[in-house]
Amino acid sequence: MTGFTALRGKLALMYREIAKFGAVGGAGVLVNIGVFNLVRHNTGLQTVRASVLATLVSIAFNYVGFRYFTYRDRDKAGRTKELGLFLLFSCIGLVIENGVLFVATYGFDWDSQLQSNVFKFLGIGIATLFRFWSYRTWVFRAIPARDAVEQAESFLAADDGADADAAGSAEDRRRRRTADADRRG
Repeated sequence: MTGFTALRGKLALMYREIAKFGAVGGAGVLVNIGVFNLVRHNTGLQTVRASVLATLVSIAFNYVGFRYFTYRDRDKAGRTKELGLFLLFSCIGLVIENGVLFVATYGFDWDSQLQSNVFKFLGIGIATLFRFWSYRTWVFRAIPARDAVEQAESFLAADDGADADAAGSAEDRRRRRTADADRRG
């Protein structure tokens, strides 16, 4: 039962992380799509260039949200390295996201407002899967000591009830150790 309890605890933590990632990411998608449409319709920029600009704005928005909301409990040492990795993986996500739009726009000549938004959204979805994996694995790493403490606490909490019933008093434990030693020796 202890393994099941630990698994349930890990799944609950993962669920909360995904929910927070989704909240920040959802707001980032709104920023991305909003800036994309605003730039595309109010400037002379081409579709993919407007999308790249919108993606860059949403990357900045998302970093603040991820650092100070989703992953605020993660290791804060080495912010320069963290920001560098975030930008690296965000740029890879930018290429994935805008690559989908590029292929739709220039490969298939699908450049209407609706088509551009559909393929922009599809690209965001594909890039989001990559970003979630890379951010959680490489950028906003869990503090190892915290994981160890959580595992120990969950182990102790699950084991407390069994130990209290089985162990009895300190005197009982001492007698059992003495009896075990006598049997062996």
